[in-house]
Amino acid sequence: MKRIALLTSGGDAPGMNACIRAVVRTALYYGMDVYGIERGYQGLIDDQMVHMEMRSVSDIVQRGGTKLRTARCLDMLTKDGQKRAVATLDKRGIEGLVVIGGDGSFRGAKTLSENYGIPTIGIPGTIDNDLAYTDYTLGFDTAVNTNLDIINKLRDTMTSHERISVVEVMGRHCGDIALYSGIASGAEIIVVPEIDYDMEDIVMRINRSRANGKHSNIIVVAEGVCTGDEFARKVQSITTYSVRATCIGHIQRGGSPSMSDRMLAAQFGNKAVRLLRDGIGNRVVGIHKNEIFDMDIIEAVNMKKKFNYELYETLQMISY
Repeated sequence: MKRIALLTSGGDAPGMNACIRAVVRTALYYGMDVYGIERGYQGLIDDQMVHMEMRSVSDIVQRGGTKLRTARCLDMLTKDGQKRAVATLDKRGIEGLVVIGGDGSFRGAKTLSENYGIPTIGIPGTIDNDLAYTDYTLGFDTAVNTNLDIINKLRDTMTSHERISVVEVMGRHCGDIALYSGIASGAEIIVVPEIDYDMEDIVMRINRSRANGKHSNIIVVAEGVCTGDEFARKVQSITTYSVRATCIGHIQRGGSPSMSDRMLAAQFGNKAVRLLRDGIGNRVVGIHKNEIFDMDIIEAVNMKKKFNYELYETLQMISY
């Protein structure tokens, strides 16, 4: 395989730029031509490509966001859009495609592989950590550390005023950001979409922590449950403590990637190109038990994410 392309799709995630760098430089190391597709699948359909050289990816390893930019693309859900995307690849002589993104991006890659025979490698780039086949996705560690820094600061002011802080974090269907952010920050309560919550139990835990000498409480709520403001009103309505809500929002997607995400980016990008070099497509790369691996893209996108109940129980044991 001599000519490949890559794109970033869906929500941006810290580490995408580092991964673009790894893909481009690995491809150049093997003497391959590499093209960057701007604005995700929409750019593929509209033939928005740039030829990438060594210097194209200089000074981006530490930057958040994505140099190639990203966009949602409803056209990729249609046969016409898919055929236009394939026509662009054919016109440019692209023999293989690297897709960096989340579940929706992978489903587009799966369609190109399964229905049109385009060798495609998926790299998991999403802060939600909601892909079942891999232990961690690119951007998750940085997002959690961003939340951790903010929650630490909130704890300072909440303790000063003896308040309860409800912190809304991202995670519509997957509670991993809330779970990891909450445990790492010492939150007393974590509310995730995977587990029904009991408001009376939450108030009981708050009262118990206050009786044990705590002067503030942190409740981390995943956005898939409800908004932070809504949850704060519920807590305020049945307790005498002062409650404040904070929505961290899109700050979680930005910022310089952590060491862990930069390492994942380098390993994922390198692995993806080596697979294509060997003529292997229709795969995704991931990490399991600290080992980089690849598996069938169709099998990967059909796997169901399992919530880490053991980790959630750990919180219940250590949070008061």
